[in-house]
Amino acid sequence: MFEGFTSETIRLRDSSAFVRHGGEGPPVVLLHGHPRTSATWHRVAPRLAERGFTVVCPDLRGYGRSRGPAHTADHTGYSKRAVAQDVVEVLNVLGHDRFMLAGHDRGGAVALRLVLDHPEAVSRVAFADCLPISEHLSRITAKFATQWWHWFFFAQPDVPERVINADPDSWYRGDPQVMGEENHDEWREATRNPDVVRAMLEDYRAGLTVDRRHEEADRAAGARITCPALALWSLRDDLEDLYGDPLKIWADWASDVRGHGIDSGHHMAEQAPEELAEALSAFFAP
Repeated sequence: MFEGFTSETIRLRDSSAFVRHGGEGPPVVLLHGHPRTSATWHRVAPRLAERGFTVVCPDLRGYGRSRGPAHTADHTGYSKRAVAQDVVEVLNVLGHDRFMLAGHDRGGAVALRLVLDHPEAVSRVAFADCLPISEHLSRITAKFATQWWHWFFFAQPDVPERVINADPDSWYRGDPQVMGEENHDEWREATRNPDVVRAMLEDYRAGLTVDRRHEEADRAAGARITCPALALWSLRDDLEDLYGDPLKIWADWASDVRGHGIDSGHHMAEQAPEELAEALSAFFAP
């Protein structure tokens, strides 16, 4: 995977970030979702590099080979604000103070926080198969709670750790033929690590508490995404089924937003890499 890319671990103030980067040209940052690592981009990142971008793929705080601080009762160490700060610091270490950004799933929540907290750092942002966390929570229905029950299970103290770590391979099911064998092996190694599992759960616990408060404070203050935004969603997942047109929701957050569906399941970087790479490259280099 990632032929021609450099892999390194960058030490930060209270965390360390494993990152892959390669290519030449304007910098693009790709943020993965749950429960993946940066390896999920192994079919997209080289395509973007071939199209003339410098591509940076970090493992989010606590995921994969990145590590975060000790866990606290308020979950702030794994808030999207803390993770977004990691991304900014990583890019600064790599010599980039302004970049383009794409986030999938939980990485999309980090991308939203980053572009709101650091608008000067992001020239364009893309969101893949995600909405703001507060928008999900304000639309809770029986259907949402049934299909997305894991959000609320993950928020419970201690129990999900015991359940998942008892048999992580059964809990986190993945197909090496779909994912790619190297990506699958890296992902399976990560999900077998109890420290990674705990950090991923802290991501969700922060989502229902501190992250929601941050987003609601932004809305109350009238904060908006001021750079151009792209929203993409999987046509074979449930985002559109649950909420209708995602663009209508994103339009409440962004002054300039466009987007469309991708013929894929949820993990579009693995299942529809060419279509996703084409959509991102067209948006990042109009």
